[in-house]
Amino acid sequence: MNKIFPSAAAALAGIVHDGQLMAVGGFGLCGIPEALIDALCHSGTKDLTVISNNAGVDGFGLGKLLETRQIKKMISSYVGENKEFERQYLAGELQLEFTPQGTLAEKLRAGGAGIPAFYTRTGVGTLVAEGKETREFDGHVHIMELALIPDVSLVKAWKADKSGNLIFRRTARNFNPAVAMAGKITVVEVEEIVETGSFDPDAVHLPGIYVHRLVLNATPEKRIEKRTITEKSAAPAAQKAGV
Repeated sequence: MNKIFPSAAAALAGIVHDGQLMAVGGFGLCGIPEALIDALCHSGTKDLTVISNNAGVDGFGLGKLLETRQIKKMISSYVGENKEFERQYLAGELQLEFTPQGTLAEKLRAGGAGIPAFYTRTGVGTLVAEGKETREFDGHVHIMELALIPDVSLVKAWKADKSGNLIFRRTARNFNPAVAMAGKITVVEVEEIVETGSFDPDAVHLPGIYVHRLVLNATPEKRIEKRTITEKSAAPAAQKAGV
């Protein structure tokens, strides 16, 4: 089975539709599938519910889909870097299912593992618990969280072989493996594709059984979300003179 597609648009053709539940890997701007997001933006697909740790920034990543109003609901744990997100949410134009970060990761992991739901103490006594089933374990109240199983998952990895076995690069690993495992259909963009059998089996982070389509993006932008520079103070004259 050939998993490699010639472009991000081709990789999404026939599998993305209005009203779908989609998951997108990444943490901030680290490890986001930017080429696939751009292709989804150009597809015109709308009324999407998108699962992602956060919502990109204005003009990049998921921020582009917010600007084109293709997202109707976000399931996220952090949304503080996107002014358009803030504007739409406060205006009642965008739905938000706010989810603690660890719970979001576990909901995706559970979806990929075939576990329909789980109990957690996280969120007890807060808005997160409203309307959810509760149960007591060892004297503590827990809330039941349902697994997430997206129709389509968009993932970024560093390298893949032609069978779809994946290697992620450092912190870009973040949510990507869980997003890949949870999706009914998983599309992955990578910076390099090699022959099957090129990887040391112990180096594979995610086996190709979870990957349905691959696309090469050899030159991703890799933006830095926040660049902080500390200006060095001028050295005292005595220090300059070596005193």
